[in-house]
Amino acid sequence: MRNFFPMAAGILCVHLLPVHVFAQSVPPAPPAAKVTFKPDEGLVVAADTLFKLNVRFRMQDRFGLLSESGDHLDPNASDIRVRRLRLRFYGYIFTKRLRYNLHLGFSRADLDLDANSIAQPVRDAIVFYDLKPRFTLGFGQQKLPGNRQQVVSSGSQQFIDRSIVTAAFTLDRDFGIFGTWTLPAGRSLFLLKGAITSGEGRNAAVGDEGLCYTGRIEWLPFGKFTADGDYFEGDLLREEHPKLSLAIGYSTDQGARRSGAQLGRTLYTPRTINTLIADALFKYKGWALSTEYIVRNTLEDPFTLSADGLTTVYVLEGNGTLVQLSRMIGAKNEVALRYARVSPGSRLTSTELMKEESWLGYSYYLNQHRIKLQGNISYSWTDAHAAFDHTGNRWGLFVQVEFGI
Repeated sequence: MRNFFPMAAGILCVHLLPVHVFAQSVPPAPPAAKVTFKPDEGLVVAADTLFKLNVRFRMQDRFGLLSESGDHLDPNASDIRVRRLRLRFYGYIFTKRLRYNLHLGFSRADLDLDANSIAQPVRDAIVFYDLKPRFTLGFGQQKLPGNRQQVVSSGSQQFIDRSIVTAAFTLDRDFGIFGTWTLPAGRSLFLLKGAITSGEGRNAAVGDEGLCYTGRIEWLPFGKFTADGDYFEGDLLREEHPKLSLAIGYSTDQGARRSGAQLGRTLYTPRTINTLIADALFKYKGWALSTEYIVRNTLEDPFTLSADGLTTVYVLEGNGTLVQLSRMIGAKNEVALRYARVSPGSRLTSTELMKEESWLGYSYYLNQHRIKLQGNISYSWTDAHAAFDHTGNRWGLFVQVEFGI
């Protein structure tokens, strides 16, 4: 009996010790991912602070007719199609400071099949890291910090398309290093944005040694807009206090190989293309006013010649002005006006005409910009001749449904 208790204790220790050691050596199971849907975030897959994936989609279905001329309203052309079909994935991994954004497009226009023979589904593919609470670096492909209307998502626009100013002179997506620095200054706020990129545009092949350098400064003298309202059009949230954003930016694309820097036809000889941008946005109690001015030029000859000297491709020099004014009527209805003008540079007056357009738009917002119905009437004219009977002038009538999460 005297030996029984020591023996039993020894046997118990032998059996319990491995269990204890094993329990200590197994790492805790990672938290299970939860799938939820949030109206302001889309479909969310998250596992505490280790991982988050937001999944969103949107589509734009359009019916549009363009008239024969300004005084001949019979349809001459149509714009009836799925204008955009997008899928977006974004979130963070391992830490909230390490974020990613993947943006894909699948409609014909999204794939750039009108201008290229090779489909281009990748729009954004970029990783961000927050070095400090107010300083973020990104590496990959996304929109350059250009004019506001271009940077605002096509799903957050008041009209069915961006203006002719953006179409002519915008900076587009590019691949490189991006930085954003937020600087509070009392009540106001400064945003400093910069990028060093390839200068070759979206999904480009291997380029030359020339790079594109872009910088932009935004000043918000009355502080932040509600819910980042400086990056969606219209005052849908009815700012209780006046909100204003003033911005200026500059980009130089050295050795650009396309007529519009990151966009346009392929030049026969590279050029350095410079773009100056200034824009402003004001919102207050349902009113929104935005304006932009863009100047583009090259110090070299804008015209490039083919090897046989028979054809030319030129840099689209010139300037553009845009003004948009809108008013919310009730909680879901909005009326908007637009005027835009594109003037060619002095060296292009023999090949390009001045273009102008005016638009009247109505939007019915079922779920802000996520789900909306839009109707637009446009009138465009050339060479400062707005008369209905002037050659080249025409009307446009459009209806578009935006649907997404």
